Amino acid sequence: MENDSGVLLASERYGSAESWKYFAKDGVVERRRDGSGGESRGTSVVGVFKSVFLPQGYPESVSGDYLQYQFWDTVQAFSSSLSGTLATQASLKGVGVGNQEATVAAATVTWLLRDGTGMLGRILFAWRKGSKLDSEAKKWRLFADVLNDIAMFMEILAPYFPPFFTLIVCTAGVFKSIVGVAGGATRAALTVHQARRDNMADISAKDGSQETLVNLAGLLVSLILIPLVTNNPVLTLSLFFLFTTLHLFANYKAVRSVVMETFNEARLSIVLQHYLSDKRILSPPEANRREPVFLEFRKTVPIKLGVRLQEVVQSPEELQLALKKNNMPYLLGMRDGCVCVCLGPEASVHDEIRAMCQAVWISSKLSPPASTETPTQQQQSHWEMVHESHKLMDAIFNPFLKGVEAAGWDTKRTLLDWDEWRVEWKSKSN
Repeated sequence: MENDSGVLLASERYGSAESWKYFAKDGVVERRRDGSGGESRGTSVVGVFKSVFLPQGYPESVSGDYLQYQFWDTVQAFSSSLSGTLATQASLKGVGVGNQEATVAAATVTWLLRDGTGMLGRILFAWRKGSKLDSEAKKWRLFADVLNDIAMFMEILAPYFPPFFTLIVCTAGVFKSIVGVAGGATRAALTVHQARRDNMADISAKDGSQETLVNLAGLLVSLILIPLVTNNPVLTLSLFFLFTTLHLFANYKAVRSVVMETFNEARLSIVLQHYLSDKRILSPPEANRREPVFLEFRKTVPIKLGVRLQEVVQSPEELQLALKKNNMPYLLGMRDGCVCVCLGPEASVHDEIRAMCQAVWISSKLSPPASTETPTQQQQSHWEMVHESHKLMDAIFNPFLKGVEAAGWDTKRTLLDWDEWRVEWKSKSN
């Protein structure tokens, strides 16, 4: 290809940011920017901003929901920074800063008690709920931010209740330690989702840069606010509620913007129930819009995955009932109001998805706990339901699995909350 500019030798581009062409003219190779390219990543102001605050290869190197999530995450971080300033000022006032009668020893003891109870809270929460944070990252991320606002509100009110100041700030310290565990862990889970080129470290580093910039902006605004709110509790509370409202709204929008393509219990249940009702597979964006993002405390039939054998069967007869019409490497049963799944060591990811589909179907069909049936009748009806679920999955699971893969779901891994028990059992013929 030859024209007045010379012979086109090659072209190159830097992601989607810019493109260049090489021409041979008069025995010299010239490199020229293509006019259709975008901003230069390294030379323009916008390019420098992208280099500093966005992952390399953006937007191809991250998930499609990255920008929207980061926008709302920035808004919530800014409002949280301002709320934190008000809470810190109240805490310092409560321990005696500015009070000539206060002693350094008393303030130090209060601070140490707050930090100590927070450390214990962090350990206990990670022990009890650590395994839930991957499978329900959205819920726990929003829960963490709500709890953070409650903790800061307690710190603001604490100076007005001097006899209970230490108790209040220690309780707030426990809440903030839980926030630290839940917030940090769910942020890591979301980073795994956003990383599309095994670039978790880059995304985490740039997220830290974004948060640092936001906190710097919050610091500058706080320098203006502090003289206004000092000794003005009405204005302090008014601003706190304003920032808290913005913080919670931005967090809700942030978790709502996340579109995960892997199945957890909620997303799989939504997709399966919709498929059973009208034979259509919901896409990841559709299912994520319907996924609940608040922790639910209503009474439902829980599902326990990867349990010990004795939680499914407690006699040889029950084992034979569990194996009836079942040629899969897992066993299902009901015990103490829970749907329990016992997994074999050779089970694949697709087997885990199928087992969860059966458990979800059984859970949706179970009647409320209040029943006129005797325990024996209930146990018989439960086994009949298990056998019916095996027949249902034999009929629908393969087309369902093909449908979810075609719709864009990732079935190579899941976020289902499996425990570690794996059981080998004797078949009926043995």
